[in-house]
Amino acid sequence: MISNDLIDILVCPQCKGPVRLTAAGDGLVCEQCRLVYEIRDEIPVMLIDEARDLKDE
Repeated sequence: MISNDLIDILVCPQCKGPVRLTAAGDGLVCEQCRLVYEIRDEIPVMLIDEARDLKDE
């Protein structure tokens, strides 16, 4: 599980806005960009090219 301290300092790489943890805990959501950044092996993958649309969730 990713720590809350890390989530507090992470921002969306596209808009620099805040991110929140998904309900399942498997990604970080940017509400402004409507993107989900996957968490793999407890490491957030904050790459715009690898983000999924929020509507796919």
